[in-house]
Amino acid sequence: MTFRTTLAAGVAFAALFATSASATEELNALVWCDHTDPALIEPFEKANDVKVNLKEYEGTGTALSLIEQSQPGDWDVLVVDGVDVPRVAAAGILAPLPDGALPTADIFPEVVMAAQQTIDGKTYAVTEKFGYNTISYNKEKVDPADMTDMSVIWSDKYKGKIAVYDYYLPVIGMVAVGLGKKTSELTEADIPAIREKLFEMKKQAKQVGEVVSSQQAIATGEVDVLVGGGEWVTAGLSAENPALDWVLPEQGGVRWSQSIGVFKDSKKQDLALKFVQYILSPEGQARLATSSCYWAMPANAKAGEHLTDAQKAALRWDEQPEYLKRAQLYPAPSAELDAKLQDVWTEFLQQ
Repeated sequence: MTFRTTLAAGVAFAALFATSASATEELNALVWCDHTDPALIEPFEKANDVKVNLKEYEGTGTALSLIEQSQPGDWDVLVVDGVDVPRVAAAGILAPLPDGALPTADIFPEVVMAAQQTIDGKTYAVTEKFGYNTISYNKEKVDPADMTDMSVIWSDKYKGKIAVYDYYLPVIGMVAVGLGKKTSELTEADIPAIREKLFEMKKQAKQVGEVVSSQQAIATGEVDVLVGGGEWVTAGLSAENPALDWVLPEQGGVRWSQSIGVFKDSKKQDLALKFVQYILSPEGQARLATSSCYWAMPANAKAGEHLTDAQKAALRWDEQPEYLKRAQLYPAPSAELDAKLQDVWTEFLQQ
């Protein structure tokens, strides 16, 4: 996770409100970059005569830092990693969402994640988008059949042509899946086998990098395979470069999701809920799925009515039933196990 300094966050926060001081009706949302696409936000603004002020962040730790520096009521809507909803809800940040106010019946059942989003019978956030950390590749430079076997990420067949996404949980999850382990059942006893394959993968890799550098590496041809990639990396680029593709190997992959909710201290609860309803509507979901920042699967199955055949193909729309069966969630280790996994990742980066 990336943490901004208090000064930098304060300046950014002040700038956010300075840009829209003249608006008569405003909504303030703390979001991921895919929500900053005007094609997504402008239809809601025009329909509701409102200015949506968006603050982009990366990493839940950064969001919590920004919230801590803000005054109660400064924020109205929050987009957050699905696995962190319990943590955020327990901190008293989110308001319970009204029963029956959202199209939960239209959401793919596998991504509802009720165990994380519902606490004591109250729902605090809803899945809005999901995807996979898996293998992206250039099908003109590699054999696509090789990519269907997770063990390719630590074999030497593509030595020097591999980039690794620098986020320990999904990549460790991918290695675990490739070894036939369940991400939900990892223990300290699994670390030696995972560590061995991680280090073998590092020997084959040309680079390990964050989101932008990883995407650039495969887009420019610097590497031919990206470990930890998926539709979020290559789907939006496939129109310009049809050679870029992604696949969920036979062993499976790791599924991520993002959720949306309303701040408990928001002074505009009704408007904030209306924004959440828009984002979860079929039209809003189709726009979110194909946002200029990154593409991924919409949670609402009815969004397919608003996507083109080409967009569906890039997202593997027709393969989702099988993908959802084979994918596992991010590892959710205890604090003690998490610290040990981070130590292994640090060692991996230093190799």
